[in-house]
Amino acid sequence: MHQRPFQQVDVFTATPYRGNPLAVVLDGSGLSTEAMQDFTNWTNLSEATFLLPPTPEGRAAGADYRVRIFCPGRELPFAGHPTLGSCHAWLKAGGQPQVAGKVVQECGVGLVTLRQDGERLAFAAPPLIKSGPLAEEDVVLIAKGLGVARSDILHHAWCDNGPNWRGVMLASSEQVLALQPDASILGQLDVGVVGPRGKVGVIGSTDADGIAFEVRAFFPGNNGLAEDPVTGSLNAALAQWLIGAGLAPTQYVASQGTRLGRAGRVFVEQDGDTIWVGGSSVTCMAGEVLL
Repeated sequence: MHQRPFQQVDVFTATPYRGNPLAVVLDGSGLSTEAMQDFTNWTNLSEATFLLPPTPEGRAAGADYRVRIFCPGRELPFAGHPTLGSCHAWLKAGGQPQVAGKVVQECGVGLVTLRQDGERLAFAAPPLIKSGPLAEEDVVLIAKGLGVARSDILHHAWCDNGPNWRGVMLASSEQVLALQPDASILGQLDVGVVGPRGKVGVIGSTDADGIAFEVRAFFPGNNGLAEDPVTGSLNAALAQWLIGAGLAPTQYVASQGTRLGRAGRVFVEQDGDTIWVGGSSVTCMAGEVLL
């Protein structure tokens, strides 16, 4: 075991302890998959990442670093808040991108481009692996698990960009915040729920704080159904679905984590064929870990 540089980063917030925390081991060289998974489980966080040099193929394609992303119980090919938090930690530790203002990350889904947008970082949403409407039996099951009527789900779609998110839209943010999901029904599903803020029932409306949507994310955790404070992969996939379907404007802000006492803010912008998903990050702890 070795002392390895470490940061704990709060993502999708500029205020410490109001976003989604991420454990970042800045040197994962020589660690086995089992060791990475054990450390992730020990942190009791939604994800931990391990930074590595790019593979030869990745380096040839312009990757600045490689990251392996773990959540409790399994490795993920891609996740949004670990992408932003890992890049933030890499830059804070002195990482220098090959192209100024642009960072290229290598991960399980391939190469992901990030751009610096003032104090924020944003990643280019990776292509959806699976899209299109959900099967009706899935929608009925999700409605039952969320404790709402089937008719309350106005729109639905696969939002699979690595994590197997199933996305559903309700009429309002109030409905989203009032949900009390049933873990016995939804315990094996990754479900994202979105509802517009502002005037109830108007899709894509924006409230006085400039926030268009309230988002909640439920997924299988170590102890049953868990709720994620702020979820980059889900927001990326939701943006691709909602903008593509004309249910959201090409630029908006989403709120997530409200029911957990967080204040996550996700900034979405379509630029040509690319949808950028961004947010602020702040390092809350830095030091070394024994691994």
